[in-house]
Amino acid sequence: MTQNKIWVGLAALLFISMMCMFTVSETEKAIKFRLGEIVKNDYEPGLHFKLPFINNVKKFDKRIQTMEAKPERFLTAEKKNVIVDSFVKWRIGDVTTFYTVVAGDVDQANLRLDQIVKDAFRGEFGKRNIQQLVSTDRQEIREILIRNAKPLAAALGMEIIDVQVMRIDLPEEVSSSVFRRMEAERERVAREFRSQGAEAAERIRADADRQRVVTMANAFRDAEKLRGEGDAKSAEIYAKAYGADAEFFTFYRSLNAYKKTFTSSSMIVLDPDSDFFRYFKQQK
Repeated sequence: MTQNKIWVGLAALLFISMMCMFTVSETEKAIKFRLGEIVKNDYEPGLHFKLPFINNVKKFDKRIQTMEAKPERFLTAEKKNVIVDSFVKWRIGDVTTFYTVVAGDVDQANLRLDQIVKDAFRGEFGKRNIQQLVSTDRQEIREILIRNAKPLAAALGMEIIDVQVMRIDLPEEVSSSVFRRMEAERERVAREFRSQGAEAAERIRADADRQRVVTMANAFRDAEKLRGEGDAKSAEIYAKAYGADAEFFTFYRSLNAYKKTFTSSSMIVLDPDSDFFRYFKQQK
């Protein structure tokens, strides 16, 4: 009987000891209450103690959470709707505030954070037109959204890690008009480029024609100059040859004339006493 009491006492002591201890993991934040009043919230990971029936502990996941917002319509500066698909990365910052404001409920926290982020989106998108939203660096929009939403999220005990815009789409009724305007703009730019190209081609063609005329004129001039110099040189050589032996030169010229005359089928009527037959008369 005594032995049973000992075992019962040991079991009770073990149970009370277990009720006096709790652990906090590296992925958790904990709040200790005393009769419903928060007394401590800065627990490090490890083993901690509490008073049974007086203290109770609530634990919260301190890992990064993802809130995927539903696609939402926002008005741009030109009063046109765009559909934005985004998500937010957040985690618990001040666990006491998080518990006090949203009762530690992640769904309620996401609902409140969604409204904060949508208000930030609405403010930024209302300052820009569609072209600016498409062409602006997403990093710039991200930084502005984080900067604007962080103080409001901190009031909920939440710390915003990242806000990302995954997609910006136009409603079907807006897309058609925007695409038509973009096509018209691209067509105008294409016509301008084609006009500039045609102008450049005409300019290049005219310059090539001018260079061709100048080159041919210079070539003709050089050719005439060379031809004249050749004729002058030829005449000089003939004159020197004629001056060296005038009789032989006359005889040689007569032989060439005989050769050209008698090898053709033409008929020539000349006086036998003509000077053309002078060297025939000398052969006896």
